Amino acid sequence: MCYAIPGKVEKIENNTVTVDYFGEKRKAHNELSRIAIGDYIYAQGGFVVSKISPSEAQTILSVWKETFFQLQEVDLKLSRLQLNDKNTDKKLFGILDKASQSRELSRQELLSLLELKDKPKIELFFKTANFLRQKYHKNSCCVHGIIEISNYCCRGCQYCGISYHNKKLKRYRMAKDEILQAAKEAVEVYGFKSLVLQSGEDPGYSIEELTDIVKQIKEKFPALIFISFGEIGVEGLEKLYQAGARGLLMRFETSNPQLYQKVHPEMSLENRLLHLRKAYAMGYLILTGGLIGLPGQSSEDILNDLFLAKELRAEMYSFGPFIPHPATPFSNHKPVPAEEVIKVLALARIMGDNNAKILVTSALETLSREAAKNSLLAGANSLMLNVTPLSYRPFYSIYPDRAHQSEDISAQIESTVSLLRSLGRAPTDLEAV
Repeated sequence: MCYAIPGKVEKIENNTVTVDYFGEKRKAHNELSRIAIGDYIYAQGGFVVSKISPSEAQTILSVWKETFFQLQEVDLKLSRLQLNDKNTDKKLFGILDKASQSRELSRQELLSLLELKDKPKIELFFKTANFLRQKYHKNSCCVHGIIEISNYCCRGCQYCGISYHNKKLKRYRMAKDEILQAAKEAVEVYGFKSLVLQSGEDPGYSIEELTDIVKQIKEKFPALIFISFGEIGVEGLEKLYQAGARGLLMRFETSNPQLYQKVHPEMSLENRLLHLRKAYAMGYLILTGGLIGLPGQSSEDILNDLFLAKELRAEMYSFGPFIPHPATPFSNHKPVPAEEVIKVLALARIMGDNNAKILVTSALETLSREAAKNSLLAGANSLMLNVTPLSYRPFYSIYPDRAHQSEDISAQIESTVSLLRSLGRAPTDLEAV
């Protein structure tokens, strides 16, 4: 299965193309030369990734045509919203009715959703978020691959298992040829059209080495490249953008400066936000968010985190549970239940930009085997599969017992395809016109 459906270019205006997917029109930014009306292309994250021959495209589309509209029907059925139940709490009804019409909610209304405890009320909240997801994104769900190229890190984050606190961790740093081979396998064998390159903040790679890796991947294996190397400096971001990186995955983790200082005693929230703002100004797609369940974190803090992600113009919201590693100073703290994190994802869908994507993190899946399904039914529409070589994957130990840690990519794909089909989702990753 390809993790994008080919579309036919119908219109070209400057660097923007309009693409047809079975009658649905989507737009994408084009940086490739020689794209013409009538060409078939793959696109991810709002960018044209590559051309595809008409014969190959039509073969793939003939397979998808049989299921595309069936999937839409399943998704529509699962996202239907009824707020006229006589038993619905009138106050909650009023809030969710406003939300379903995309009307702005007050801060107190948003907090009341975040603090819901009653199960039926939470389910109605999730259904409203899923209704909005379908309204603005139809049944599209983006699926990215992530390659964790190094677990070396010079930072001392108080919870993270690859920080320098973990003295027993076996460290690794993939060579350039290994990274290129992993990217080749992800793109050419498994059909990924979007890759995240991630590492600890590793001074063992120079910016020149990282830019060379990104440039070679872009030249050899058509894919949208996101980077996640920590705070590499504005100049480093500029060089990587010039090399072809188009997305930055960097969580700010908390908008509360005092809480940030507790978690990252040697770091600055101001500097982290500077990286994110400068990256957006350069043209990067921003993937950002926070941790849920940090010691001392309040509902007000979480709401402020959501507002900050929106202010940063996040292309994708990445909110996951705080899961401390046992070899770190915060080892005695326990993570929150998965449902508390899913409430944040649902609220992100309600208050975020209509076009934003909501990611289901592997950390959330680690808390609950049903987390991916429940999150997708609560407004989420993005998944990330681990395509790091199995020989390295156990050592990227940011928290213990990660979901999919020992699953080969074929097993991950099989379970993901099964889940998406059961929910009526299709792997398209462009906004409707």
